[in-house]
Amino acid sequence: MGKGLVAGFDCSTQATKVVVVDIDSGNLVADGRVAHEVHRKGAASETDPEIWWKALAGALAQTGCPGEIAAASVAAQQLGVVPLDADHRPLRRAILWDDTRSAQAANDLRRILGDAEVWAEAVGTLPIAGLSVASWAWLRSAEPAIAEQTAFIRLPHDFLTERLTGNGVTDRGDASGTGWWSGRRESYVQEVLDLPIVQIEPSMLPKVLGPEESAGEVTRGAADHTGLSAGIPVACGTGDNMSAALALAITPGTPVISLGTSGTAYVRSKRAAADPTGTVLAQASASGDHLPLTCTLNATLAVDNLARMLGLKREDVAERTGVVVMPYLSGERLPDYPCSRGTITGIDHTTTAEEILLGAVEGVVYSLARSVETLGMHSSGIDPAAPIILVGGGAKGKIWQRVIGRISGRELLIPRTEELVAWGAAAQAAAILTGESPVDVARRWKVSDGIRIPACAPDQEAISRIEKVREATHELNVSDVFTEPGSAPAS
Repeated sequence: MGKGLVAGFDCSTQATKVVVVDIDSGNLVADGRVAHEVHRKGAASETDPEIWWKALAGALAQTGCPGEIAAASVAAQQLGVVPLDADHRPLRRAILWDDTRSAQAANDLRRILGDAEVWAEAVGTLPIAGLSVASWAWLRSAEPAIAEQTAFIRLPHDFLTERLTGNGVTDRGDASGTGWWSGRRESYVQEVLDLPIVQIEPSMLPKVLGPEESAGEVTRGAADHTGLSAGIPVACGTGDNMSAALALAITPGTPVISLGTSGTAYVRSKRAAADPTGTVLAQASASGDHLPLTCTLNATLAVDNLARMLGLKREDVAERTGVVVMPYLSGERLPDYPCSRGTITGIDHTTTAEEILLGAVEGVVYSLARSVETLGMHSSGIDPAAPIILVGGGAKGKIWQRVIGRISGRELLIPRTEELVAWGAAAQAAAILTGESPVDVARRWKVSDGIRIPACAPDQEAISRIEKVREATHELNVSDVFTEPGSAPAS
């Protein structure tokens, strides 16, 4: 057993967070949080990677004990593209996961490589707007001078891990979200890298580490910047969803719904997904197997913004509603409607703002609950007796809990521990020192302990109402009647 403290980082869209954990007891010793500046304009979503590096040091400083930390690991938002020059300096702001300017590039990628079955067999995931390979293809077309100068391509977690260690590495979990690395093959997919609108040399990409490998040690320069001790080990790190799954120590078949800026649903699986419909992303886990995942771009942020428009607080929802809201304020990934915008259906002279807001919550929840069923078809199965584990910023919201319970009809488990992504990274850091697996560390720390909410009968009236409107508005949402993603970067 190791002794001392470890640090786990979560570089999310909105902030960098850190937890400092006692290796033996699993007690939280200290934490820190520094917000990010995100540039959004139209379909664009970008952040300067240097902000993440400064935020990592700032969050560590808030803990008051960076020099006492014995190992560290970084987890981060997935899918982003960080182009670096030959000196490993960012050439522009990073393109984030919710940037939908690459919608046309995604369509082009599907067409050039072959049909959906070809992508499903090679990668497991169809290219969609915001996937790394689509964002890179967009960048090559929109900003050829930047693409020409790009010597290395990194994901957010790769960028920070490289800043800490000097090594260009990633892990299989985060790499599996790019569209150019396959968990089915456990390798980069050369036929994707060679596509004329991609053109990535293998030397531009990081080495993919195994689940329990070390990324290296904190360099003297990184130590001076962060306050960490030079020479301490840094674990391989991973993507945010994979890290949360580690923290929860989930077993195959247990579904998880994460409510953050976006909403995701995933399940640990013994087999890799291969979904030609593009609904399920064939992601690998950080524990050595697989983590099929679905993602909605619009979750808590969309509902909060609609509440603001209506002059309400997020909790100010009606008890019941006949309103259906398709809350596609950012376009949407699940379903694949990159050019759509939100719609409100079923209002009359008596409709209240509170009923509209409840309709928005139901619209988000319906997509996520339905995706759990879809995951069962593209994994080694969903355990019918397992609860849905509800995590993320919205997980403790009573409204979200109530609506997810009545739409899904399943028992819910809400872990008491917050910042699960950072806790998963901390478990990786501890495992480097103790020789345990990160899953065993998290299980020993009891990170997933929480409250259970009993199952109730599914609300068939609400489900039927949402299904009918969703089906009726499909043609509208796949059209470009609302907007067409632009080609200019955010300003």
